Amino acid sequence: MSQATTLMGDPGTRGRFGDFGGCFVPETLVPACQELEREFRDAWTDTGFRAELDGLLRDYAGRPSLLTDCANLSAELGTRVLLKREDLNHTGSHKINNVLGQALLARRMGKTRLVAENGDGQHGVPTPTAPAFQGPQFTAYKGGDYN
Repeated sequence: MSQATTLMGDPGTRGRFGDFGGCFVPETLVPACQELEREFRDAWTDTGFRAELDGLLRDYAGRPSLLTDCANLSAELGTRVLLKREDLNHTGSHKINNVLGQALLARRMGKTRLVAENGDGQHGVPTPTAPAFQGPQFTAYKGGDYN
């Protein structure tokens, strides 16, 4: 396998957290989680999938994120300080990175809907952008507390 396909590393049967990990979902969701894991593993080793994701990250999300050199702060601290400007990515955060992969995987699996639980993490902002590149048959839903 190439460096790119092993970047995340395979957590194996014990997961990333060993005795402290596991799959804690209702029994009715276990088959869907298992399907998702199988499909993700297959997609992650597919160079076509990775190339499409890389292209979307570059051309749609605006990656790699720009860096801002903080000259005054650097001088004050005596070391170079750079800010990684995720706020300049399309939809205003790093969340778009995950959404693009989710949407491509959903399409690969024949799914036409994404659901985002929108809490303080603002995942509900980038998720509805998925139909913009997936096509009109693709729908994204977002929930959350909008007090």
